[in-house]
Order: sequence, then C-alpha cells, then structure tokens
Amino acid sequence: MISNFITNMKKTLFLAVLILFTINPVSKADEGMWLLSLIQSLNIDTMQAMGFNLTAEDIYSINKSSMKDAIVIFGDGCTGEMISEDGLLITNHHCGFDIIQSHSTIENNYLENGFWAMNRNEELPNPGLTVTFLKSMQDVSDLVLANLGKEMNEYQRSEIIEVVSDSLISKATAGSHFNAVVEPVFGGNSYYLFVYEVYQDVRLVGAPPTSIGKFGSDTDNWMWPRHTGDFSMFRVYCDADGNPAKYHPDNIPLKPGHYLPVSTKGYQSGDFAMVLGYPGGTDRYMTSFEVKELLEITNPNRIKIRGLRQDILWEDMMADEKIYIQYADKYFSGSTNYYKYSIGQNEGLKRLDVYEKKQQEEELFTRWVNENDNRLEKYGEALDLIKRSVEQRAPYESALQYTYECFFTAAEIINFAYEATLLHNALLMEAENAILIDSLATELKKAGDAFYKNYNVSTDMKVTPAMLALFYENVPSDFHPEFFNTVRTKHKNDFWRFSERMFKTSLFADPEKFAKFIEQPAASDLEKDLAFQAARSALELYSELYYTLLYYDIDYERGHRLYVEGLMKMNDKNVFYPDANFTMRMTYGTVRDYYPRDAVHYEYYTTLKGVMEKEDPFSMEFAVSEKLKELYNIKDYGNYGLNDVMPVCFITNNDITGGYSGSPVIDADGNLIGLAFDGNWEAMSSDIVYEADLQRCICVDIRYILFVIDKYAGASHLIDEMKLVR
Repeated sequence: MISNFITNMKKTLFLAVLILFTINPVSKADEGMWLLSLIQSLNIDTMQAMGFNLTAEDIYSINKSSMKDAIVIFGDGCTGEMISEDGLLITNHHCGFDIIQSHSTIENNYLENGFWAMNRNEELPNPGLTVTFLKSMQDVSDLVLANLGKEMNEYQRSEIIEVVSDSLISKATAGSHFNAVVEPVFGGNSYYLFVYEVYQDVRLVGAPPTSIGKFGSDTDNWMWPRHTGDFSMFRVYCDADGNPAKYHPDNIPLKPGHYLPVSTKGYQSGDFAMVLGYPGGTDRYMTSFEVKELLEITNPNRIKIRGLRQDILWEDMMADEKIYIQYADKYFSGSTNYYKYSIGQNEGLKRLDVYEKKQQEEELFTRWVNENDNRLEKYGEALDLIKRSVEQRAPYESALQYTYECFFTAAEIINFAYEATLLHNALLMEAENAILIDSLATELKKAGDAFYKNYNVSTDMKVTPAMLALFYENVPSDFHPEFFNTVRTKHKNDFWRFSERMFKTSLFADPEKFAKFIEQPAASDLEKDLAFQAARSALELYSELYYTLLYYDIDYERGHRLYVEGLMKMNDKNVFYPDANFTMRMTYGTVRDYYPRDAVHYEYYTTLKGVMEKEDPFSMEFAVSEKLKELYNIKDYGNYGLNDVMPVCFITNNDITGGYSGSPVIDADGNLIGLAFDGNWEAMSSDIVYEADLQRCICVDIRYILFVIDKYAGASHLIDEMKLVR
C-alpha cells in the first residue's frame, strides 16, 4: 500500500511538472506572440518589471499616435517600419530583394552594387508593391459565435461565420477606403476584426550590395553567429490629402501617424527588447499526429523537390550573370529559404523529442477529459478526430504538395500556361464577349512581360523534365495528371523527350509566338499547345486533391477547435496566446547569449571583425568589398562604432517566426535598435514548441545600418531625416 501510494504520488508530481513545462505556453516571460489590444490586461506589468519604461497605450492606441502606427505589412509577407516624418521606411534586404532584383540589369546590377537614391527624384517606383497599416483590432468573438449551435457541423459553422464576418467588415469599412478582415484565433474559439489602410505608392530608396545585405547567404541562413547587413529602404507616398494613391509624380511623402526614433546608444546583455510585426504562422497547439506528418511527409517532400530544382538553377546562375539576375529572387527567396528550414525543422523536432513531448501532452489531456462525464462528452472525440483526419489525408496531402511544387512552382512554362485559363474560358463562351476577351488578353500580355523578363528557356528546359520525372517516381499513379498518359503512349514515359517537344512547339516558350497569339487569341491554339494541356491537366488534379482534402478538414477543424478549447479549460489559471496568423503581434524579451551544446558558448553580438574573418574571395556568399575593407582597416566608423569596434548583429530571446522579418527591435524607451531578420538553427522546431534556452531572434544592429548608409554609401541625407537618440 505504501509503495503504491508513493508510486501514485510520483506520477502526480510528474504530471504536474509536465503541465507546467509543456502545456503552459507562457511558462517563460519571453514566450508568446501577443495581440496588441490585450497588452494592458496581460503583459504590461511583466514588461515593466523587465525594464520597459512606457505604457501599453504607447504601443497600441486607437485614440492617439502609438507605435502600431509606425509598423506595416511590407508587400505580402514581411514587416517594415516608418523611421522619419517624411515616409521613410526600413525593412530587411531579403524582404526587398525581389524589388531590387526587378530593377537590376547587367548594366545596372543593383544586386551586386547596391542602390542609393541621392535625392527623391531618383527613388524608384514599384507597381504592385504595397504597405499596409493597422488602424484597429477588436474582439468580435461574441458577435461571431452567438449564432453557432452545438450540433452544427463545420460547414454550417463556417457559413454562418462568413455571413457574420462579412457584415462586420462592411460596417467597419463603410464610407472609407479601409480594408478589413475577421480572423479566427485559438483554433476558431475566438475571432478578431482587423481594419487596415493600404498605400500603393512605395519607392525604392536604398539597398546595400548583396555582399553586405546577404553576406553569408545560404551557408549562414538560420545560423548564429551572423554578420549580415540585412536591410533595405523605401519611401511611402500618398496624394496631396494624405490618402493612398497609385504612383503619380505629383504624390508626396506620407506623414505617418508615428515613426520610430533611432537609437545609437546600443544595448547590453539583459536589456529589454520588444519586437512588433506580422508573424506569418505558428502551430504551438499542434498534436503528435501532425508532427509525424511533418517529419515523414511535408518536410521530406519539400527537401527532395526543391533540392533538385536548386541544383539545376544554381549551375545556370553561376554560368551566366544575366541568368543570375533573372533567377536570384526565385532561388533565394522562393526556394532555398524554406528548403533549409525544412531540413533544420526536422532535425530540431527529432533532437528535442517534440513528437514524444506532444504525446505526453495528449496523454495528460486524455486523462483530464476522462475524469469527468461532461468533459468526455464535449472533448472526448477531439484527438480521435485529428488523428483520423491526418492519417486519412496523408496520400492526398503528399500528392497535392508534389502537384503544387513540381507543376506550379518549378516548371515555369506550365505555371505560365496556366495563366491563360481564364482567357481560354472566355474564348469558349457561346456568345463571345469581345470586351472581356480583350481585357483578359491585355492582362495576360502584362503577365507575359513580367514572366519573360525573368525567364531563361534553356534553364526551364532542364528543370521541367526533371520535375515531371520526379513527380512520376514519387507519386502513386492514381494521382498522376491526365497528360502523363500522353507521355506514356507517345513518349514511352520519357519526360525529357516530351519536354523537348513541348518547348519546341509551345507558344509559351517563345515570346514572339506568345505575342502573335495575344494579337489574335484562339481557343484552338491553346488546346493544341502541350504546355497548356499540361497546365489544365495539373490544375484538374490539383483541384480534385484540394477538394478531397476539404472533406478531411471537417474532422480536423472540429477536433482542433475542441482540443485547443479543452487545453485552455484544463489550464484555466494560465494565460494563453494565440498562434500567429499574420496579424500584428508583440513579443518581448531580452538581449541574451546562449549555449547551443556542451562546452559551446555564443556571445550576444557580432562585429565587423567577424566579416573580415569570414571573407572568402572565391565564394560569392562571403565576398567583402574593397570599400568595406578600407573602412574597417582605418576604423572609420563615424559615430556608430564603439571603441574602434563596429557592431553588426545581435540576438535576443524574442519569440519570432516567419513574417517578423524586417520587424523593429525596440528598446525599453521605444527606440529602434535593430531589425529582426532570422531565427537560429538550434531552435528550428520553434514554430511548434518554444525552446526558452535555445530560441534566439537574430537582428541586424541599427548602428551597422547607419554606418553602411553614411560611411559606406555616402547617403547621409537619409540619416539627416531620422530622429537619432544618442
């Protein structure tokens, strides 16, 4: 009896410890990506105890100027911030990379040489680039959930949620040029309304050469120590009344509601650090079933597909400067980043036993549910629903991923041919609409102009058959697109022969043929085109797989919603934060070093000395310009160095993920001290589990940025318009 009692006590203690350190998402003060409207009630006391000297309203207010008015969604996947009263904006170099690349030519290679507008007339417009300001956020959970019945299935719930959301959006934007969206949080247990203002005239102001802005490139990506000057600069313009407007020479620089002062005072270990931005997505409430899916399907697929494509692209990029410029953004931003991420995430998930930890969480949840009949009735099916959905969707999920990656990302000719689908549909209408056809043809011509500018047919002729063969070898025949029958019957499954014929005959492989087609578009020309046939076939497959997965999502959505709700009820004394979903969040922590493994210590900052130590004249990744070496040798750091030392990067323990790229790192007084741009290799599983001892946010020091602008580029006029705090 005594031994049983002791054993039971040990189990109870073990479970209590697990609850404290695994399920509780805020066991550390620096964990969490917090909604700004809740800072006053959830975070400000802790933040001030850590050294923050301002108030919650200084961060988020709808009644007065606050920090949120300086933070923007840059483009459609990064964060940026305003740093002057004249619309000057700063973000990461890798966030502006596609814009820099779009302006680059062999004659004016801004990727290699950098770009600096020495006056506002030299700033370069960028059609299609936007920045988005948050105007307000509001908890509308009661309004959205009020009409949802307990017996409703997920389809019925989603239909009502959509109707209510549309009504809330219409009311919030009535009589204005604002946009709005209602976003679910906590697995659909809560809903928030976000109102935005979008500016469309955003001009390139400055960017360092890639030897600074992308120093270390793929080798150093996701790694610390880091020595990358990852920044670029833009300016936001508006009409004479301060409203958003498309590019026009008469537009004026925006006067933002708030801009961040820039500090040259630096930081010390332990100093408070806050990051504001738009994290793309986390899965902190993921189950073991989904972790297994990542380990065995999602990440291995991505690694295999992108790895093959990247090898082909890189060989051609290294052989020709024009091809390098054309494919730089596709290679670096579009492929390698998450290729390496997938490798690191799988390693991290295994090394940190995340699958086993999730199983332990689920065991605790199951025991809690089974203790009470009411809990069992409400939450008893949650994990089974998730498990069944994930297991049944596996073959469809894998096939969908291969379809998207191979046909609509890697094989450029097929992806571009898909763009003609709407025009083809219009040409087939019983009563042809000439105005509609002309409009769609004009849009397709614009797409063609952009496509051919960054397209090399000989490169695509290598990539496409490799992707088709890879799909054939790794996807069961039940999920093969219809055009594979043509390859089988006419080319004996030889994808190289098929591709040769496709590229030789397709109007999409030749700009001149494409131009002639646009002049007189005909459905018959598309229907006999092998690239268009492949695109239509791949699209049919993708649609079939997508809608099949929606069926399995019914179980998953219900199970996930109940599981998250149950976890929060099980730990009702804890404070929870929602997963990131590309809405503005705040994360706070401190500048801090770390010990990645036994006997290894990483300091919390790097310096220009490290750039020189890494220099490799035979590697593009670690090239160092003569101008930078000259400044280093004479220690000409202006007002930005410290005792003949030029800081470059630093790390904090802020909780970040993708989308935070370009976000400001803000000190205890609300001043900009750096830009967040990366996470670290040892914590690549952080989207699923926050690892307090290992997770670090890699940031470029604002002093290094100022040094590059002033001493390296000679663009001190940009610094003159900032508010410097010394």
